[in-house]
Amino acid sequence: MQIEITQVGIVGAGAMGQGIAQLAAEAGCTVRLLDTRPGAAHDAVQAIVWQWERLAESGKRSTQAVHACRTRLFAAADLAELAACDLVIEAIAEQADAKRALLAELEAVVATGALLASNTSSLSITALGTALGQPQRFCGFHFFNPAPRMKVVEIVPGLRTAPATADALAALAERMGHTPVRAQDTPGFIVNRAGRAFGTEALAIVSEGVTDFATVDRILRDQVGFRLGPFELMDLTGLDVSHPVMESIYHQFYEEPRFRPSVITAQRLAAGLLGRKSGAGFYRYDNGVAQVPDEPPAPTVGTLPPVWVSSRAARRAELYQLLKDLGASIETASAPSSQALCLVAPLGFDVTTVAVVERLDPARTVGIDLLIDDASTRRRVLATNPATRGDMRDAAHALMARDGKPVSVLKDSGGFVTQRVVAQIVNTASDICQQAACRPAELEQAVALGLGYPLGPLAMGDRWGPTNILEVLFNLQTVYGDPRYRPSPWLRRRGALGLSLTHTEA
Repeated sequence: MQIEITQVGIVGAGAMGQGIAQLAAEAGCTVRLLDTRPGAAHDAVQAIVWQWERLAESGKRSTQAVHACRTRLFAAADLAELAACDLVIEAIAEQADAKRALLAELEAVVATGALLASNTSSLSITALGTALGQPQRFCGFHFFNPAPRMKVVEIVPGLRTAPATADALAALAERMGHTPVRAQDTPGFIVNRAGRAFGTEALAIVSEGVTDFATVDRILRDQVGFRLGPFELMDLTGLDVSHPVMESIYHQFYEEPRFRPSVITAQRLAAGLLGRKSGAGFYRYDNGVAQVPDEPPAPTVGTLPPVWVSSRAARRAELYQLLKDLGASIETASAPSSQALCLVAPLGFDVTTVAVVERLDPARTVGIDLLIDDASTRRRVLATNPATRGDMRDAAHALMARDGKPVSVLKDSGGFVTQRVVAQIVNTASDICQQAACRPAELEQAVALGLGYPLGPLAMGDRWGPTNILEVLFNLQTVYGDPRYRPSPWLRRRGALGLSLTHTEA
């Protein structure tokens, strides 16, 4: 049975409700927008109309099209005005009890055949549907902020949702010019679940004192190609949004260590340091512009010591070539001389562990992250261990900065920054596929559109090597003893067999 949607009601006139209302009106639906705050729905309608008028003035939309959209958009005064709607979408605050109460009220108002939907980003659709007498007509319909620009919508059926309900919402999403992706009703669905590792692992790194917020952001932008670093992203989203989602997904998965939140965001939320909206978050903002601390310059060093490279270094041949290009004096003996800077390039291990295992002088040992080949990255990242001498740290920094490429120097950490974050992104995505929350192609598409990563998470794993990602995770588990780093069976088996992480079984 095909369900036609021509009249849409939206409850909640905040940023999400306003964006969805704009899309629905542009898709040809008559839209009624409702909010319990006095005047909020009227103000949201005016804001949408203002945007349409600006588009007309710039020639991006015709005056006739704007007029047609305007005649389809109304502010509603109460729930009764939504009675004739074919679909009502709740877009209120992320509170389960409030959403269930609203959905029960809506079911009593709309027609028997009308559909109900929730824009929840993390709450269970099945659990919300328990408030309804007809849960088969209820489905998750999750847009991303800002809805007009984020061209993906998660269609999330609950356990009792009728297939025709999900199909109707997918068809409406396409009319809106968006890509619908089907997700199972698991905490965080696809995008918010896949995106957990980016922020939570960055927070874990900073909580260990490895480095600061700005350095983590610089590394992940320059080494991997993310548009925003995790702390820039949390400041943009606002901790009043992102921290509750972290906690919600963590608790819904019964305290799964992969999704463990951080006391850092809990404290900053309590202090009102929400991000751009409050003028201060991980960064301070002046007229909306982040005040980022200057990057430390490369030290000035006189005569550089010779460099000896560990026989177990990742990308050892490439590292030798890099050292030659930088004009280093390279030692090639089986063991370093007493003057040499000892350079190691571990995957997942910290510099301390490598120095002890390889019986190197820790005072002269420095690590370099080579998960990503040097030609593909705009930044080099080094790590010391607690015993590394200052002159050896400075020599390594000065050498690696000789060609002008920026260098970040970290305190010791298993997996540096990039290895930890990328491995956790790939591992989390692998678990989503292993648990059949969605198909690999849908995962890659949803993350590309919803998170704007430079590559889909499975494609990241394929590009930098499933076996390398596995080695990082196994070694992180050894260093930290934390089950959050246990490899997903999806990743472990495909890595062992030399298969693409997008491979599905026959």
